[in-house]
Amino acid sequence: MTIGRQGRWPARLAWLAVAIVALVGQLPQNATGQPVPPAEVPVIGSAHLPRDLSPWSMFMSADLVVQSVMIGLVFASLVTWTVWLAKNIELWLASRRLRRALATLAGARTLADAHAALGNRRGVAPALVQAARLELRMSADLLDKAGIKERISTRLARLDTAAGRHMNRGTGVLATIGATAPFVGLFGTVWGIMNSFIGISKAQTTNLAVVAPGIAEALLATAIGLFAAIPAVIIYNQFARSLARYRALVGDASAEVSRLVSRDLDRGQAHLELARAAE
Repeated sequence: MTIGRQGRWPARLAWLAVAIVALVGQLPQNATGQPVPPAEVPVIGSAHLPRDLSPWSMFMSADLVVQSVMIGLVFASLVTWTVWLAKNIELWLASRRLRRALATLAGARTLADAHAALGNRRGVAPALVQAARLELRMSADLLDKAGIKERISTRLARLDTAAGRHMNRGTGVLATIGATAPFVGLFGTVWGIMNSFIGISKAQTTNLAVVAPGIAEALLATAIGLFAAIPAVIIYNQFARSLARYRALVGDASAEVSRLVSRDLDRGQAHLELARAAE
C-alpha cells in the first residue's frame, strides 16, 4: 500500500511539468521567442504628484459641497470672534457702571439721596432705584410695611432677571456653533472621502499618491470645523463666568436698594412724605 502511494508521485510531477509548459506557451512572446512578462501597474513618480497642497489650493480643488461646508464654518468662526469682541466691550462697560453705582448706593442714607446722586446715569442701578420709588409712590396710602417691601422686592427681582437676560443675548449662538461645527466639518469630510473613493474606482488604482490629495481636502473640512468649534466653546464658558459675576453685582445693587427702602420705611411715614415732597 505504501509502495503504491510512492509510485504516484512521479506521475503527479509529470502532470505538473506539462501544465507549466502549457502555461508558458500561452504567454506573449517577443521577436526572439522569449515570453514577455505581464505589464506592471503604472506607478506615479514624484514628477506627477501635486506640487501645491496648501489650504487654499485644497479648498479650490475641493468639491462644491465641501467648499460650501468650509465657507459656512469660516463664517461661523467670524461670528464667534465678533460676538466675543462685542459682548466683552458691552459687559466691561456695564460692570464698570454698576460698580460705580454700587459705591454711590452704599454711601446714600435714603432712597431720595441715592436717586439724586445717580441722576440720569445709564445702567441697571438707576432702574432699580426708579422701580423702588415708583412702588413707594403707588403704596403711599398703605400702612403695611411688609407688603410694601414684598412688592418692591418683586419689582427688583424682575429687573435683576431682565438685566441678566439682556446681557446674555447673543451668547446662545456660541453654544450652537460649539455643538454643531464639528459635525458639519465631519459631514464635509465624509462627502470628500466618498468622492475620493469614487475617483479611486474610476482610476482603477489604489496608489496613495492618487488618493492622498482627495483625502487631504476632505480632512481640511474637519480641521476647519474644529477651528470654529473649540474657540466657541471656550468663549461661551468664559462668558458664563463673566455673566455670573455681573449678575452678582446686580444682586448686590438690588440688595442695596432694598436696604434703603427698609431704612426709609422704618423711619416712618412722615419721612416718606418729606422725601416725596423733595422730589
